[in-house]
Amino acid sequence: MSTSTEQLTEQLAATTLLRFATAGSVDDGKSTLVGRLLHDSKSVLVDQLEAVEHASRSRGQEAPDLALLTDGLRAEREQGITIDVAYRYFATPRRRFILADTPGHVQYTRNMVTGASTAELAVVLVDARNGVVEQTRRHAAVAALLRVPHVVLAVNKMDLVEYREPVFAAIAEEFTTYASELGVPEITAIPISALAGDNVVEPSANMDWYGGPTVLEHLETVPVSHDLTACHARFPVQYVIRPQTAEHPDYRGYAGQIAAGAFRVGEEITVLPSGKTSTITGIDALGEAVDIAWAPQSVTIRLADDIDISRGDLLAPSGDAPPTTQDIEATVCHVADHPLAVGQRVLLKHTTRTVKAIVKEIPSRLTLDDLSQHPNPGQLVANDIGRVVVRTAEPLALDAYADSRRTGSFLLIDPADGTTLAAGMAGESFATAKAVAVVETADEEEGWDF
Repeated sequence: MSTSTEQLTEQLAATTLLRFATAGSVDDGKSTLVGRLLHDSKSVLVDQLEAVEHASRSRGQEAPDLALLTDGLRAEREQGITIDVAYRYFATPRRRFILADTPGHVQYTRNMVTGASTAELAVVLVDARNGVVEQTRRHAAVAALLRVPHVVLAVNKMDLVEYREPVFAAIAEEFTTYASELGVPEITAIPISALAGDNVVEPSANMDWYGGPTVLEHLETVPVSHDLTACHARFPVQYVIRPQTAEHPDYRGYAGQIAAGAFRVGEEITVLPSGKTSTITGIDALGEAVDIAWAPQSVTIRLADDIDISRGDLLAPSGDAPPTTQDIEATVCHVADHPLAVGQRVLLKHTTRTVKAIVKEIPSRLTLDDLSQHPNPGQLVANDIGRVVVRTAEPLALDAYADSRRTGSFLLIDPADGTTLAAGMAGESFATAKAVAVVETADEEEGWDF
């Protein structure tokens, strides 16, 4: 390995990682912003840029269309829109990035749930000519529901409004007020022109009235917390290892990825949902025994007692074990084309555990214009956000989503064909709990078999 390669490897290892997602209404310029970000930060390979220049010329464009760097599907390029979530990986000397460019059309809002589910930051674009529209509010609501800690409002196409400060200020005030009501903890507004490059990577000479950071500067400096070790320790079991060989005749280990917190040899743990307890006698990581392991490491845990443990069980410290329940109240974003209705039988997937469940009640559907609740809608259709009460056939150990994004989330699945119906977040919906009223769980109805 050459000296320069070694230096680059050490540099990348020393930088932090930021996962972020972009969202916005149709034609707000999300893909152009991403393309400009990649191009101006020197994160585009020569052959990629040449391909984009060639594709742009074939479409009669003199300048390269940087949106083509992310819109990879043929249908996206033909229509000039983003359809699927496009993931991009790039790095600067200060930080590494995983970017999810999500679609803008209303019918693809569900894709934002996928892109933002693991993001620490969301960039919501607004066309300076149109201001805050319904889809802007929808994306802000999704970011709030998913507990994305940082939101950037990028007011794009400032060149088309003559870089006027009052236009930017009015949009920033309206969005900040709305997002704050949802409980978004941090909102940063930046005026940009993705097409011209204003305030994307380099400061704009056309907006000397703005003294804040550029988009890239903010992405490089925003505080990122990856300290999952400070969370409640949780270990979903993925696989039981029993070699039963001459070398390891009595070996029994429970393999998986630590979802949060840390586990130590000698610690007393509780197995959920059974409630049985034991003590950790060994932790194996990468083939070696260790005394401590933490999230998100993949390890094998060995216990002092032979307990009936299988895939889907959850290990947690005995003094900090989550309660188990069969009645789950949550906020869901419906992502399937066919509706989710009261009384529907579904599968609920939580970490590595999948159980049968029934939708007992849909108390409300969120109206994004004024954050009011439409009571008892009876069903949710694609892209709806609503509250549901689900009864499971077996107890589950869920944390509140506010406490843990990993163990507080779940999926509702169609048992007939395996289609994902909805992405759920247990407990209160928004951070302020202002938009959603608390709904008491209904009594169990006759004729239900669990």
